[in-house]
Amino acid sequence: MLVRADLEAFFARHGIAHDTVEHPAVFRVGEGEAIKAAIPGAHTKNLFLKDAKGQLWLISAADVTAIDLKRLPAVIGSARLSFGAPALMADSLGVTPGSVTALALVNDPGHRVRFVLDEVLARADRVNFHPLANTATTGLSRAGFAGFLAAVGVSPLVVDFAAMMVVESPAPC
Repeated sequence: MLVRADLEAFFARHGIAHDTVEHPAVFRVGEGEAIKAAIPGAHTKNLFLKDAKGQLWLISAADVTAIDLKRLPAVIGSARLSFGAPALMADSLGVTPGSVTALALVNDPGHRVRFVLDEVLARADRVNFHPLANTATTGLSRAGFAGFLAAVGVSPLVVDFAAMMVVESPAPC
């Protein structure tokens, strides 16, 4: 599994511009508000989920977005959702609780995890994620994040969480 230094090397190899701010560990949305206030762009919350049929899901949403996990399966086409176990998260994405991030998709070359992206983030000029560790925040432009997703071969399922509807489906393989 790649670690933060490997992720930065991945960005360099793929020409993905980014900047990273070091800070004390942040484990949950609502922590580190002063840190986030000093970093421009959309901030995120990321959920690692498993459905009742065993499919793994990663949801990246704006930190202020409300996510109704009871209604979401009908929207994304999953079975009932629950939080994935930390060991499964480490095995599939190479991160631990508190460090879940869309950037962990770099550790899923077999595409075991389906990626759901909040429309708010899809439209944001800049998005911020933990770089595989919760002791820093990495900012990417919209184009940079799209370049990252393309480089890891992921097309997100884009969801408008306020309307609870899919806005954009992944391109067929």
